[in-house]
Amino acid sequence: MKNLKESLKRRFSESNGGNEVRSPLRVLLRKEVAEHIRSWRFIILLTLIVLTFIASMYSSLSNIKSAFVATDNSSTSFFYLKLLTLTDESIPAFHIFLSFLAPILGISLGFDAVNSENNNGSLIRLMAQPLYRDNLILAKFLAPLLIVAVLFFSLSFLIVGYAMYISGIPIEWQEVVRILAFNGMTVLYVGFWLSIAVLLSIRFRQPATSALTAIGIWLFFTVFFQVVINIAIKAFIPDPNYLSADKIAYYNEVILNILRISPNQLYVDASTTLLMPMVRSLGPVSMEQMAGAIPSSISLRNSLMLVWPQLSGLIAFTLLLFAVSYALFMRREIRS
Repeated sequence: MKNLKESLKRRFSESNGGNEVRSPLRVLLRKEVAEHIRSWRFIILLTLIVLTFIASMYSSLSNIKSAFVATDNSSTSFFYLKLLTLTDESIPAFHIFLSFLAPILGISLGFDAVNSENNNGSLIRLMAQPLYRDNLILAKFLAPLLIVAVLFFSLSFLIVGYAMYISGIPIEWQEVVRILAFNGMTVLYVGFWLSIAVLLSIRFRQPATSALTAIGIWLFFTVFFQVVINIAIKAFIPDPNYLSADKIAYYNEVILNILRISPNQLYVDASTTLLMPMVRSLGPVSMEQMAGAIPSSISLRNSLMLVWPQLSGLIAFTLLLFAVSYALFMRREIRS
C-alpha cells in the first residue's frame, strides 16, 4: 500500500512538459498484475497451463504425420489448424482443453477481487488515495484479462512455432488470423466468467461464498444444463418415429438454440468453426442442402460471419455482467 501511494503521488506530480498528467489506472493495473503473478494461486494455475501445454504438445506431435498427410491430400492446406484439432482420442484436442480451463481461470482470478480487500481493510486505504473508484473496478477486470491473454497467445504460438521448427512447413496468413481470432475468442470466454466472478465478489462479503457460487454456475451450464434439456425433450417433444423430416429438423433447430444459451456451447461452436475451415454450418443440414455441395473449405470471412452470433452473444453477456458489477461497486458503501 505504501508503494502504491508513492507511485500515485509520483504519477500525479510528474508530467511531460508540465501539461500531461498520467492516469492512475496504469498504476492500479501494475499493482493487480504484480499481486496475481506473485500469488500461490497463479502458480497453481500456471502449473495447470504448463500441463495443458505438455499434453497438447504430445497430442500435436503424435498427430503431426496424419496432419501432414491430410494436408497433402487436400486442395487447400491448413496444416497448423489440423495440428491443433486432430487428436488420437487418448487426449482431448487443444480447444477442448481450453474450454474446460478457461472458466477455471476466470473464476479463480476474480472470485475475491473486491471482498478480500474489503475484509482485510485494504479497500478503504486504497480508496483514500487520489484515484477514481471506477479505475479500481476497471483494473480488477482488465489485469486478469491481460495475464490470460499473454498466457493463451504464448501457449498457442509455442505449439505452432515448435511444429514449424520440426516440419519446416510455412504457415499461411489465414491460419495466423484464425489462430489469433481463436485466442481472442478464448480471452473473451475467460472475460465472461471473470465478470461473473467479479460480480459475485461484490455481491458477497466472503470469498468462499462467491467462489462456490461461481463454481456452481459453471457446473450447471457445463453438466446439468444439458441434463435438464434432455429431460425436457423426453417430456414435451413427441416421439421422432411419428414425426416427418421437416418436423424433426425444426425440433433439432429449437434444441440447438436452447443449448446455445450455455456459454460453453457458444465457445465450442465458435472455436470449432474458426479452427476447422471445413465447417459450413452449425445446425442440422438436410440431404437437399448437401446435394451438389463441393467438399472444400470456406473463406475466413464466411467463418467469421458464421460465428458472429456466438461472438456477439458472449460480448453482450460479458458487458452486461460487467455493467452490473460497475453499478453495484459505484453505489457500494466502502466504509461499512
